[in-house]
Amino acid sequence: MKPVMAVHGGAWAIPDDLLQAHKDGCIEALERGLAILDAGGASLDAVEAAVVVMEDDETFDAGFGSFLNVEGEVSLDAAMMDGKTLATGAVVDVRGVPNAVQLARHVLASQHAVLVGEGAQRFALQQDVIVCDPGALVSPRERQRWETMKGLDTSAWAAELFGDTVGAVALDQHGNLAAATSTGGSPMKPLGRVGDSPFVGAGLYARNAMAAVSTTGHGELIIPLVWSKTAADLAGTGIPAQQAAEDALGQLEAIGGRGGMIVTDAEGRIGVVWNTPHMAFAYRDPATGEVVAGPDA
Repeated sequence: MKPVMAVHGGAWAIPDDLLQAHKDGCIEALERGLAILDAGGASLDAVEAAVVVMEDDETFDAGFGSFLNVEGEVSLDAAMMDGKTLATGAVVDVRGVPNAVQLARHVLASQHAVLVGEGAQRFALQQDVIVCDPGALVSPRERQRWETMKGLDTSAWAAELFGDTVGAVALDQHGNLAAATSTGGSPMKPLGRVGDSPFVGAGLYARNAMAAVSTTGHGELIIPLVWSKTAADLAGTGIPAQQAAEDALGQLEAIGGRGGMIVTDAEGRIGVVWNTPHMAFAYRDPATGEVVAGPDA
């Protein structure tokens, strides 16, 4: 089977001066993942590698450059899912781990499914996952944003369309699907707030007979829809990935939600949708082999 891959870098009102950086970052992440797939590698390895690229790029709200919480800290969530085995791994409210998706991969390979907070950080040390001083993940741009927003009413953050989660989905030559997501969450989020990203079925889902999905957007509304699983279920009926994604987006819009998703189905078809001003994404067109990416400036 010909490998297929798509990545996203968030669906929100991306500032004009960051549009090109988001597009370029997604293309770089896609190329990293495709290099693994084209060499015969596994979809799980490809989505992890692609997400690491975006976590290391301060353009995105994942790893270094993430939005800061109300205390001015970077708190990360990430998850992965193996479509062949249905194994999952998620980490929540992690501090001082530059690549939370790598930690999620270690959780996936363990007897656990979800680790949070201090427990996740201890697990990172046990697994020799790279750690750092939590302050090292705070970028100057996000410190300035935090200083500007400090003291303001941020209860309507969703109306500002912040949803810069990153994610990847892939289908490898063996027909195995995988999905991954990673995020720093919303700007000025309260302590303890968790969005959809680390929740299997909401922020991501992968099952070989159905599809691999990664979402971004208003987590509080994505969660009750179990939005990724909704799209995967639709794809599992045999409809193309794009139609499955569009139908799922209609369900989000029906409850006033904003966001986007990428889908790769079991037949190697791709779906990309969003209802925000912009979405950062990149994929290799299965028909032409050309890279398609956005947002456009």
